[in-house]
This record gives sequence, C-alpha cells and structure tokens, in this order.
Amino acid sequence: MIEGGCNCGAVRYRAEGAPIVVAQCHCTNCRRQSGSAFSVNLLFKGSAVTHEGALSVYEDKDTFSGNAVLRKFCGRCGSPVFSEPTDGKGMLIVKAGTLDDPAPFAPTVSVWTSTALPWVTLPEGQHRFEKTP
Repeated sequence: MIEGGCNCGAVRYRAEGAPIVVAQCHCTNCRRQSGSAFSVNLLFKGSAVTHEGALSVYEDKDTFSGNAVLRKFCGRCGSPVFSEPTDGKGMLIVKAGTLDDPAPFAPTVSVWTSTALPWVTLPEGQHRFEKTP
C-alpha cells in the first residue's frame, strides 16, 4: 500500500500495488505544474488509486497528443496530487512529492527529454525518450 496526500492534509490517497513506472517528465506543462525543472510521476491504473477529500481540476488542453490531461490538485493548499490523461487508457499519475515516503521511488525513465532544461543532469543508465513513448 502506497499512501500520500496534499500539504494541508485535506486530500489523502492510497494506491494498491507497485506503480507501472516511475518517470521524470520534462515537458513544459509538468514543469509549470510542479514549479520545478521536471515532475516525478508514478503511473498507476486508475482503479488502483482511491482518495478522500475534494480535488480541484484544471483541464490542460495544451498537449502534444491533443488529449486533455486533468490536473487535479487540492483547492485549499494548491498541492498538485494527480494528473489524469483523458486518452481512454484509464491511467492515473500520482505526483511523487505527495507520497508519505517517496524515497523508494527513484525514476527509471525520463520523458520529454527534448524539452529538458540544459542544466538538468539525467541519471546514468536511465531510459530516455525525446517525447512520450
């Protein structure tokens, strides 16, 4: 069981099982949402994740695929919690910074390296994709 929540505690979640992948995303939208050089994301089947508390949603339509991504965050403290692609695959992205214990979840993949900031050093041996695979 993987657990986490927002900064103020109004939103809490649980994820069953291991993530499908842990990835660093270097796209402009993830950088803006995270307020950092990249976002660290755990990808799960949506059915594996449950949450308590109200989430606000920003429908991000500025995507390479043309499919919106629902950026879900705590409306009280502003913590980004989930990103939900609307491509019909039923996946849910959990923001690693919201995990109660993020230490075990080192990213094994970097995506959108074509837009990575020039001063970001990618880990040795990490799988890299110029865009989303």
